[in-house]
Order: sequence, then structure tokens, then C-alpha cells
Amino acid sequence: MTDAYAAAPQPSYRLIPSKFPPVGLFDTVATAADLEAVMELAGWTNDRLVAERIDRLPRDEWVYGVPNASVVMAAFLHAAPGGMRFNGPNLGAWYAAGDIRTAAAEVGHHLRREAAARSVAGMTRIYRAYTATLQGEYLDIRGQQSVRPDLYSSDSYAEAQKFGEAVRASGGAGILYDSLRRRAGVNVVTHRPRNIADIAQADHFEITVSSTGRNIEVRKLKT
Repeated sequence: MTDAYAAAPQPSYRLIPSKFPPVGLFDTVATAADLEAVMELAGWTNDRLVAERIDRLPRDEWVYGVPNASVVMAAFLHAAPGGMRFNGPNLGAWYAAGDIRTAAAEVGHHLRREAAARSVAGMTRIYRAYTATLQGEYLDIRGQQSVRPDLYSSDSYAEAQKFGEAVRASGGAGILYDSLRRRAGVNVVTHRPRNIADIAQADHFEITVSSTGRNIEVRKLKT
């Protein structure tokens, strides 16, 4: 199979729980040296996992000194313990969708899994949306669910994580893939922080799910 590459949807949409602060130390420093000093003062380097993860990112990929830089860097430094579909636990990545409905379907799915894991009937959480321009050419595996079922597995991320980390190691920008949560939805994972540009905070949404039902209730909040 010949690999194909394509641009990411423009803009892309990412939803982040509002409990995480939108402004942080990466937004306010001007140089990598300043960033290291501020991280040490703020105690970030006392967190072994964060310190190890930023060491895995070449300095020319760090994002700082621009609005919402901390939102970007948090996606890479505060990785999920078991990783996500196209990244392992050692370093995070930026996941986004081609439209806000797909982004809501994706976070709603994970919120439902959390509710089931907690043995509660349902959960409600407030998210804020970010739009961004994702630069670069992305490995395009859309329409390949039948020929690459291991990458689209709903039971295990093992093979998809190996695949995604191989893309990262090769210098690739990331991967374009079909959403498993919304028909015709498109997702993208970006492995390069510096490829995430024009980041802007958008609307807030309240998302409610049942631990047993498939419906996702999305309510746009007034600002």
C-alpha cells in the first residue's frame, strides 16, 4: 500500500475540560532558557514524568511566548498514563477534529467510558473549544478501516500506538484518520507542537452522557 499524505482540516477543533487553566507559564516566557528557569521555580521539574517528557522534545519543537502555548505543551507533557490511540505514555500528542460535532462525539465517548468505570449513571462536564491551524502534511489513513483494522481497533491501542510513534520517530507531522465516534467525521493527531499555529479559544460547551446510552447531549454555553 502506497502511503498518501494530505493537509489537516482547517481550522481544526479540540475540546479541553475547563477545569484545566487556559493560561500557564509557557505563554509568558521569551526564550527556552527562561522557560527552564520558570519551570524549575514553578516546581514543574519536580514532576518526574513532566521533566522526562520535555527532555524527549527537541528544544526547537517547544512552544512558548505565544497565546495558548501552555495549552499546546500540556497536550504533550501531561500524557494519559496508558497513552492514547496514536501515542504511547512517554509523550503526548495534540488530537483534534475537523468540526466541532466530531470533537464533541470524541470527548463524549471518553466521558461515557469514565462514567462506566466509576459505576455512575452519567456524567456532565464543561469543555472549552480551541481552534488551530495544523501545519504540515499528514499521513492519511482515512477510508482504511477494513485494511488496517489494528489501527482502528476499539479494544486495544497497542498496534496503533506503535504505528503513531513510528510516524513521530520518522519526523512525520502526524496522522489523519476517520472518527469512530461520528460517521463521516475526521480526526487528526499532531506529533509536532510547532505545527500547531493560530490557536484561539472559542466557545464553551456542557456535555452530558449516560454510562449505558449512546446519546451525547451537547449544550453551548453563553459567554
